[in-house]
Amino acid sequence: MLTGVSTRYNDAISDIEKEKADIVLEIPASFDTDMVKERRAKVMISANAVNSTQGLLGNNYLTQIINDYSQELRTELFPASELSDASHIDAVTDYRYNKRLDYKTFMLPAFIVLMMTLICGILPSLNIVIEKETGTIQQINATPVSKFNFILAKLIPYWIIGLVILTLSFLVTWVIYGLLPSGSFATLYISAVVFLLGITGLGIIISNYSDTLQQSMFLVMFFILIIILLSGMFTPVSAMPGWAQAVAYANPLTYFIEIMRLVYLKGSALPDLFKPLMWLTGFAVFFNTWAVLSYKKRG
Repeated sequence: MLTGVSTRYNDAISDIEKEKADIVLEIPASFDTDMVKERRAKVMISANAVNSTQGLLGNNYLTQIINDYSQELRTELFPASELSDASHIDAVTDYRYNKRLDYKTFMLPAFIVLMMTLICGILPSLNIVIEKETGTIQQINATPVSKFNFILAKLIPYWIIGLVILTLSFLVTWVIYGLLPSGSFATLYISAVVFLLGITGLGIIISNYSDTLQQSMFLVMFFILIIILLSGMFTPVSAMPGWAQAVAYANPLTYFIEIMRLVYLKGSALPDLFKPLMWLTGFAVFFNTWAVLSYKKRG
């Protein structure tokens, strides 16, 4: 679908950076002259290859359209005897942000998020319910510790664990795959802190509502599977049916995976990530407020 026409290449590329377009076709001003005089003209395709599969498919479709147009033009302008020397169009492709269309570059940032989610989402969900089963929660309830301080004390260790996992993941992806983010590590850590606030809060909510360890495990696996599969990790959100897109946009993983990929491949800075960061902040406030309110302190 054509989203716009621009007379300046930089304006068109800006649309890609703002995710208003996925691919740009640049037709030079000398296109007509080159076709007549040189019998050859060049056009340039700039494809957003953050998602390498999507970028490759988009380029292939557009290249096929250009080839069909070139063949049609040659047939109209030249007799059959001259078709071998007739004008043709050369399409030059520039894959932006992922020059070699390396799928690992696209998936590894998402797998880092997956590791953080599995550990920092599951472990908090088992925390309070274990104390319920062992009976130690009654002793805690008898203390003057407020609900806010109690939940905060439960969450801090998992925030630290999450940041350790993130650091180790950076190290592993660099040592084994030679992959480093194009953007700032500070941007990734700030975003990770906000994400961890939300995902650990969700785990505590599940633990608050569970009476047994088994019940908590069933609930957390149910929610974790949903948020992983509907996060855009494996399938672009835009390719999902409407109901799945609605779930994806209400999913903190969707926004953190987007941030990780943008920083790793495009080198995006905090101002560029304002929208997903605001969503993550909203999730963090919502889940942690719910976690504090849902904890019933008795004693």
